[in-house]
Amino acid sequence: MSEPPRTPPPLRFAWFCLGCLMLALGVIGAVLPVMPTTVFLILAAWFFGRSSPRLEAWLLNHPTLGPPLRAWRQRGAVPRRAKIAALLGMTIGYAGFLIALRPALGTAFLVALPVVLSALYILTRPE
Repeated sequence: MSEPPRTPPPLRFAWFCLGCLMLALGVIGAVLPVMPTTVFLILAAWFFGRSSPRLEAWLLNHPTLGPPLRAWRQRGAVPRRAKIAALLGMTIGYAGFLIALRPALGTAFLVALPVVLSALYILTRPE
């Protein structure tokens, strides 16, 4: 069997940089109550999986950060606390949009559609 094609170094570097950015945002989200953590860590693991298997393994085996990532990969599960934080953030963001911009009814519904669909996706994930 042949070896899979190697990822070009510039693309691997871009994925590594994005992984670092997502990891930083995830750590910030762990400290700030309104910002999510899990989604950024899932993205960080995905980017590291394509750029640095060593960092991906570190993230997946981390005593604090690893369990929710492994749960996502194995079962598509999202912890209840992450669901609540995500839904709260989406609600606050949409309310801020409505208050700040006072959009026309059609625009408000158009923006609400992806928000509601995202919320339904989050709610239907196992815990």
